Amino acid sequence: MEFRLEFTPKAIEEKINHKHKLFLAGSCFTEQIGAKLSHYKFQTIDNPHGILFNPISIANAISSYIENKKYTESDLFLHHELWGSWDHHTKFSNIQKEDCLHKINASQETAHQFLKETDWLLLTIGSAFVYELHDKKVVANCHKVPTDKFNKRLLSAEEIKSTLSNLVDQLLHFNPRIKIIFTISPVRHLRDGFIENNRSKAQLISAVHELIAEQSSAFYFPAYELVIDDLRDYRFYAEDMVHPNYSATNYVWEKFMATCIDDSSQLLMKEIGVIRAAKNHKPFNPLSFQHQKFLEVNLDKALKIKSQNPYIDFSEEIDFFKATL
Repeated sequence: MEFRLEFTPKAIEEKINHKHKLFLAGSCFTEQIGAKLSHYKFQTIDNPHGILFNPISIANAISSYIENKKYTESDLFLHHELWGSWDHHTKFSNIQKEDCLHKINASQETAHQFLKETDWLLLTIGSAFVYELHDKKVVANCHKVPTDKFNKRLLSAEEIKSTLSNLVDQLLHFNPRIKIIFTISPVRHLRDGFIENNRSKAQLISAVHELIAEQSSAFYFPAYELVIDDLRDYRFYAEDMVHPNYSATNYVWEKFMATCIDDSSQLLMKEIGVIRAAKNHKPFNPLSFQHQKFLEVNLDKALKIKSQNPYIDFSEEIDFFKATL
C-alpha cells in the first residue's frame, strides 16, 4: 500500500557542473543548499547581503552587485548602539559605523566580481510580505526595531513578476551567459499566520511561473512542493514546526542533484565526499602504519582529482594530509 506520492521534478536540459560558478541568494533555505554545494567543492558565493526573504530585497541586493554600489554613512541607521543597513542582515551591524561600512563594501566588491563570471544564479524567495519605512523603502531586515515603525503589506503577483522580470533583464545585460534557477522556500512563515503564509507562497509561485514561461534563461526547482506535497508530514520539520529538518533538506538536496547537476559532477561528488570524510576521520592511533597509509592514499586521490580538475580547490585537504604524514 502506498502512503505517499513521490514527486520527481523534470530535469533541466543543461545542468550544473564543477566548472561553473554558482551564486546563491535568498532565504535561509538557500544557505542550506549552498553549504552542500560548498561541501562538494562547487565554486559558490552565498548571500553576500545575508539572508533575504522578500523578492524586492533580493532584487535590490542583486542590482547593487551589478552596479557595484558603494555604501556610505547615509545608507546606515543607528539603533541600540549598533550601526546597520536596512538592505542587509544584522550580521553586518557593528558598534563602529566604519567597521559596518567596511564589511558591507568588501562584500559588495566580492559579489560584483563573482557575478561577472557567474554561470548559475540560484534565488530562493521566502515571503511575499514586505515591511516598509515611512518613505516606502522596503527593508530586508527589521533589525528588531518595533514593528509599529513599519508598514507591512502583501505584494501582488504582478508586483513580484515585474520586479523579478526587471532583475532578469538587468542580469542578462550584465552577464549574458547567466542562467537563473528560482525556488520558493519550504520554510513556513507562520508568524504571518497560517492563511497569510499560504497567500504569500501562492503569490510567489504564480509570479515565478509566469516569469519563467517568458524567459528561456530562467528555470524553477520545486523545493517548496517537495516538502509540502511530497514529504507532507510534520516529522520532516524541526522542533519549531516551521523549518525543514535534516532529513527533509537531504531529500530536497538529492532531488536537486538529480534535476540540476550533471552525471560527471555527481560521480566526482562521491570521490570528494570520500576525501572530505578522510580529512575529518579521528584515528585511534594517528602514528600507526595503517593510518599513515590511509593518509597517503587520500592525499594521492586529492592530488589526482586536482590535476584532472584544476578549478576544484583541494588546498585545505592536501595541506592537512601533508602536515599529518
